[in-house]
Amino acid sequence: MSKKLVVVSAGLSQPSSTRLLADRLAEATLAEANLAEADAGGASVDLEVIELRDLAQDITNNLLTGFASPKLQRAIDAVSRADGLIAVTPIFTASYSGLFKSFFDVIDNAALTGLPVLIAATGGTSRHSLALDHAVRPLFSYLRAIVLPTAVFAASEDWGGGADVSGTASLPDRIRRAGRELAAQLVVSTRSEEVVDPFALDASFDPSGLFPAR
Repeated sequence: MSKKLVVVSAGLSQPSSTRLLADRLAEATLAEANLAEADAGGASVDLEVIELRDLAQDITNNLLTGFASPKLQRAIDAVSRADGLIAVTPIFTASYSGLFKSFFDVIDNAALTGLPVLIAATGGTSRHSLALDHAVRPLFSYLRAIVLPTAVFAASEDWGGGADVSGTASLPDRIRRAGRELAAQLVVSTRSEEVVDPFALDASFDPSGLFPAR
């Protein structure tokens, strides 16, 4: 059975550096996952990209009414049933974008449990890089996802291919490292094969207790 890799990009412009980073991370993950699957003789990886920019109105309506449009529901289902997730947001005022947060607000709190997540962000300067560990990582930890160790931040100057702010790795190096980490989790995940109905009744539920004998 194919593994399911989902990419969520919260870039607001088109084209955007956020989507560019998301695509680079997806490429690196797919390359590593395909190598691992080839060695194991396993299945391939299916990729789905979700542009939150295209869902902005649907997300707002869901927050106001509590009901998801068919288009938004498909995106929610894709994330909930994924074997691996790449989540990329622009950083505004030292935190994730409102659109990014709003999308994960409309997903059930338990839907991401055990989901391997590669977090990444873009910003104008490297000063925003701490937002990944101070804002984005805690968000997915709260949702009980498995947040991978390597988080990738890309400032405007990083696209030139030089060393990062610590002088230890270029952006392509960080992307490859993050891709390896996610691919290792992706190929062993069984989440897409074990979808749990959040509205299913507990096996111990006894309806007879609702109607006592007269």
